[in-house]
Amino acid sequence: MWEVLCQHWMQRYVRPTDTVLDLAAGRCEFINNIHCGRKIAVDLNEDTPKYANADVEFILARSDDMAQVPENSIDVVFVSNFFEHLPNKRAFMDTLVEIKRVLKPGGKLLVLQPNIGVLHGAYWDFIDHHLPLTDRTLVEAVELLEMHVEEIKARFLPYTTKSRLPRWNWIIRLYLLLPPAQFIFGKQAWLVARK
Repeated sequence: MWEVLCQHWMQRYVRPTDTVLDLAAGRCEFINNIHCGRKIAVDLNEDTPKYANADVEFILARSDDMAQVPENSIDVVFVSNFFEHLPNKRAFMDTLVEIKRVLKPGGKLLVLQPNIGVLHGAYWDFIDHHLPLTDRTLVEAVELLEMHVEEIKARFLPYTTKSRLPRWNWIIRLYLLLPPAQFIFGKQAWLVARK
């Protein structure tokens, strides 16, 4: 699934020479599948390197304290399904401040995030969700940091990959080409912002 998402959607935001940081990389689904010049996975989970390809550098760090990443050194930061796990808005804003610090001038922040505005009660189906966020919350937060929102989709991908529907690559590619399908099934927001 991530190979198709990267190749047919996310790659358009990443140049072949870019340095890309996958924040809260988890099992490295994104960073392993994106094509770029340098790949960095940041996570607090010490098992993350087990999932990373050989060309991925791993940094063990908190999202709001990536001291090992120099200021103005990253072209693209990608964050997927992470902010809702933060304990409060302060941790969320501190993380965004740290993302802005590591981004180069003109660097991009790409966010894939469950949207409580369309999920309603289903947002809380996971015990580790703490912070309710909508597409509007994401926009307001990055604009408070004087970052420019280039793209926002309130409804992009489905909330979960657990479904009775098959996840064949051609179905995912077709879904990405059909905004009406995204409006019907999309429960996650997509944001692109520039420093």
